[in-house]
Amino acid sequence: MPETPAGLLARLAALGIRARTTEHPPVFTVTESQALRGVLPGGHAKNLFLKPKAGPFLLVVLEEDAKVSVNALGRAVGLGRVSFGSAEELYAQLGVEPGSVTPFGMVNAAPGAVRLVFDQHLMQGFEQVNFHPLTNTATTTLSPAELLRFLASLGHEATMLDLASLT
Repeated sequence: MPETPAGLLARLAALGIRARTTEHPPVFTVTESQALRGVLPGGHAKNLFLKPKAGPFLLVVLEEDAKVSVNALGRAVGLGRVSFGSAEELYAQLGVEPGSVTPFGMVNAAPGAVRLVFDQHLMQGFEQVNFHPLTNTATTTLSPAELLRFLASLGHEATMLDLASLT
């Protein structure tokens, strides 16, 4: 059974990670989430769940307005051509539905099953970053360093790349 939002937040708290969660109506797209900017300062992301021909799945976390070629992403991380993972694969790996994709979904992924890549501009350019806590009816804000610490506690290593150059 996948982790629940409440369970995720309890895990963050148990690690002493300071995070603030704001509930809101469901948002499914970057455009819909932009209406929340007044109450959610910091960096905002879009998350791409990709499937290579071989190897682990790929979760790419980039700034919300970044425009990149999916196949350029695949090449940049040495996987070649990639495609979007299906809703079933997404749920099986990260325990979330489309519209709720988040690096917090790594709480449900076995180490090594999903490769995690962050846009270095998102993770180095903001004091706080915002992600859905496994549901698109809330947003959790925390520091990039605390997010990486949480992911490391789960056995997940993140790669930082300059994704702005991959148009």
